[in-house]
Amino acid sequence: MAEAMSEHSSSATPPQSQLKITVAEPRTMMSLLGSNDEILRYLERALRADVHVRGDEITISGTPKDNSDAEKLFKELIAVVEKGETLTVDIARRTLGMLEKSVGGERPAEVLTLNILSRRGRTIRPKTVGQKNYVDAIDEHTIVFGIGPAGTGKTYLAMAKAVQALQAKQVSRIILTRPAVEAGERLGYLPGTLNEKIDPYLRPLYDALHDMVDPESIPRLMASGTIEVAPLAYMRGRAQPVDTKVLTPEGWRPIGELTVGDLVVGSNGEPTPVLGVYPQGVKETFRVTARDGASVLATGDHLWAVASDAEGEQVLTTAELAAEPGAYRLPLLSGAVRFPSKQVPTDAYAFALSLAVEAPVPLMPGAPPQTTLDFTPHGYLYNTPSVRHAFLQGLLDADGEADGPGLVRYKGASPRLREDVVFLARSLGAVTETDGDDLLVRLPEAFAPFRSARKSRGYTAGDAPVRHLASITAEGSAEAVCIQVAAADSLYVTEDFILTHNTLNDAFIILDEAQNTTPEQMKMFLTRLGFGSKVVVTGDVTQIDLPGAAVSGLKVVRDILADVEDVHFATLGSADVVRHRLVGDIVDAYAKWDATHRQEDDGDQGQHRQRRNDRRPQQRH
Repeated sequence: MAEAMSEHSSSATPPQSQLKITVAEPRTMMSLLGSNDEILRYLERALRADVHVRGDEITISGTPKDNSDAEKLFKELIAVVEKGETLTVDIARRTLGMLEKSVGGERPAEVLTLNILSRRGRTIRPKTVGQKNYVDAIDEHTIVFGIGPAGTGKTYLAMAKAVQALQAKQVSRIILTRPAVEAGERLGYLPGTLNEKIDPYLRPLYDALHDMVDPESIPRLMASGTIEVAPLAYMRGRAQPVDTKVLTPEGWRPIGELTVGDLVVGSNGEPTPVLGVYPQGVKETFRVTARDGASVLATGDHLWAVASDAEGEQVLTTAELAAEPGAYRLPLLSGAVRFPSKQVPTDAYAFALSLAVEAPVPLMPGAPPQTTLDFTPHGYLYNTPSVRHAFLQGLLDADGEADGPGLVRYKGASPRLREDVVFLARSLGAVTETDGDDLLVRLPEAFAPFRSARKSRGYTAGDAPVRHLASITAEGSAEAVCIQVAAADSLYVTEDFILTHNTLNDAFIILDEAQNTTPEQMKMFLTRLGFGSKVVVTGDVTQIDLPGAAVSGLKVVRDILADVEDVHFATLGSADVVRHRLVGDIVDAYAKWDATHRQEDDGDQGQHRQRRNDRRPQQRH
């Protein structure tokens, strides 16, 4: 102890004082001492004051300031012990470091006892003030960037917060991704299956996941889509072929023609604007077909909101659904599609009856009768729900009959009118399917299919219609695009009134090693954010592996999003390194070396420019 004191002594000895701390609980004192007094020996070396322990009393001797510093340290360590934490030399060292820096006014005991996850007797918690601020930011903001050197816990803590959110049912899935630039993302040239190719780049994420989730449950969680681990390049293709029809308030339009600001129809039947359009190039496509015959093309990783008896509501990719498509149900419209009101020349119900019985009424007073009986004007189909409902009632009164609770059998022979019944019924939230030569229409509970008193008496409401998946088959490749819409559930209406989406709702999404993204990739990733989701982006801007002169998306994103609300940038440094204590020293040493050599390089460039200017011939006047 005398040797330790001599390190801090000076020629003019300052006034000495003494204070005592009584520790009433023996277990607390034993924790303060540590195994074989290792913590006490550390404190004796680290503190400027002299420390003696006898019984339940700690005596501190030294200058008033040194005594005060020592007293603060012991009080924090006692608070850590009283919160149930096992004291170690590392915790004592971190507590002392926090007190010396006095960063942010955080008490070390509060930082070191903030539990995030506990599993098999192991608790995950922040170990520095910077880490606690990072964790707090994840709680308080939708998008958080964790930027700092290796070993600062950026990814590990983000993973812990993701698992915590999943367990608390704050999100329904976890998505983990990182760029695979080490292979130039040309994974096709590597041997093995896709999983074998990408595993080396995703291994750190898997390792962290195994620390926090029961390893036996991980395959099940990944199979159900609750946890998704994928390279960033494989998150881009959630798309549909460019000629796929999407429903808009004015009718069907190819998805490839849509631009930001255009309106499409959402799951509630209301218009919703397009927020983003992302061309994807040529992608492998699959035909997703429902039992009612409705079908549409999409890429293998396109997202679908589905429900099943086993798992309830989920968001799964086309590829995930393909394993057992019959187990899943697609959502239906929760409200009738609301097309703009259009003036029609004749009452919709009467006109439908006239088409069905081949006795058309005049379109307007004095006009000749409709000569093409098998034709429905556009204005009746793409009109308000009340007009469409009346038109469908006319067709069903003419050629339909009740066929069970909530079920109507349509027997009209005209192919065009059958198509119109399908369109009208689906646009009002019903499901249709063929049954021999007939068409079966299963209607929402509140829907009245008939006006005829006789037919109405034979009809009773039934269960809500359901759209089951039937099959998913490969369909070749096609130019594809994905869109993002502003609807709260991110759903939009595509061909055959199928509801689908490709943004990430109710998910905790982590982008790791983000310094290896380009600005375009960073934008693509961030704009996939869905409602109820949280994003954490981690990276180290000193460890960029992008080829050539490519700019890191992580380097420029702070300037782009600096003023955007609910986006937070958390910077971690050497003081937050939680690996071997030498790692922090190494980080600082490299930072100092880089700063010095940058100045030298700047000076060399300046001298080079000066020499070049000196060699230039003087301009003659």
